[in-house]
Amino acid sequence: MTEFLKVLLLGIVEGITEWLPVSSTGHLILVDEFVKLGASEAFKEMFEVVIQLGAIMAVVVLYWGQLFPFGKKNNPHPLSAEGAGAYIKTDIFKMWFKVLVACIPAAVIGLIFDDLFNALFYNWQTVAVMLILFGIIFIIAEKRNKTRKPVFDSIAEMPYCVAVMIGAFQLIAAVFPGTSRSGATIVGALLIGVSRTVAAEFTFYLAVPVMFGASLLKLVKFFAESGQMSGAEAGMLIVGMVVAFAVSIFIIRFMMSYIKKHDFTVFGWYRIVLGVLVMLYFGLVGKS
Repeated sequence: MTEFLKVLLLGIVEGITEWLPVSSTGHLILVDEFVKLGASEAFKEMFEVVIQLGAIMAVVVLYWGQLFPFGKKNNPHPLSAEGAGAYIKTDIFKMWFKVLVACIPAAVIGLIFDDLFNALFYNWQTVAVMLILFGIIFIIAEKRNKTRKPVFDSIAEMPYCVAVMIGAFQLIAAVFPGTSRSGATIVGALLIGVSRTVAAEFTFYLAVPVMFGASLLKLVKFFAESGQMSGAEAGMLIVGMVVAFAVSIFIIRFMMSYIKKHDFTVFGWYRIVLGVLVMLYFGLVGKS
């Protein structure tokens, strides 16, 4: 029961931090310092990634109409007026092509260097530095945008080269925990000239293939190394995903409502304060 209460807490943390630009992985690493699961290191490493699938399913549920590329109803841009083409939503297919193009940098580098990056950068020092660094970048980007109008007010207006550039920012998050996948892509989009709302939406859509791929990779590695998952471990993983899904529903709605009236500056300051606290805490306890 104690372990499932810990999983409940981790699911809540994941559901909140996956969509706010504050780094879900960084927060899970920090929470693990105080709430340690009674499981193997291999399971915990896999759990911290796969639990994000629950959060990703919230995007699929909330944005199903914008993500599912088939259907004759509400199809302003069919492939053809009649026949099978009338059921193909070309605008959504184009959006998915941009998402997949943006995924290429992180997917290629992640597949090749995943274990190396974990060994080199999966630590509190990296988390603290990236929290502070991207907090500063958020503040600078928002200050800069106050005097500029967005160049792109919809995903349809974004050319493929912009999608690739946003994907390059996502690559930074794939390498350095504490960066925040959503934070990196949103900052990148803002600097390029994408509107705040569109930057958030594209980040949500981008998370779907990225996290499905990352979760599949972690599961394959886990079973390759461990051979099997116990019933208790499977239960913890399912509970964590369900809780992350439920919390994500509320957080995504809050996020989209919030950015219609506010900018991301507050998240920048939060990241800086948290990064400093992380340095102070781990510096005092003397953990390497």
